[in-house]
Amino acid sequence: MNHRISFQKNTMTVFLQGEMDHHSARQIREITDGLIRQKHPRELRLDFSSVSFMDSSGIGLIMGRYRIMSLYDGVLRVVNVPEPLRKMMTLSGLDALDITERREKVYDRTE
Repeated sequence: MNHRISFQKNTMTVFLQGEMDHHSARQIREITDGLIRQKHPRELRLDFSSVSFMDSSGIGLIMGRYRIMSLYDGVLRVVNVPEPLRKMMTLSGLDALDITERREKVYDRTE
């Protein structure tokens, strides 16, 4: 899984790409948690717009980032979730946390 991380003001956004499995989730978790501890963002956004597959490791990744952001008095937003992944997140109970936003338009910089 590829990823890109950006910072704007007090928001850290992790743009995820490809397939999310146990190995990729661990890598993302380690990098993201290190940056959260170092930079203390007020908001963490996990952007799933380019994720093609996710198993239960993705749910664990989300839950763990929710917990760590709560410890730092920050918020987590899960954004741009494709419909098949949204269904999995709903079935797992993530909707109860109110962290998943409706699909946002992803703007192409060439427009």
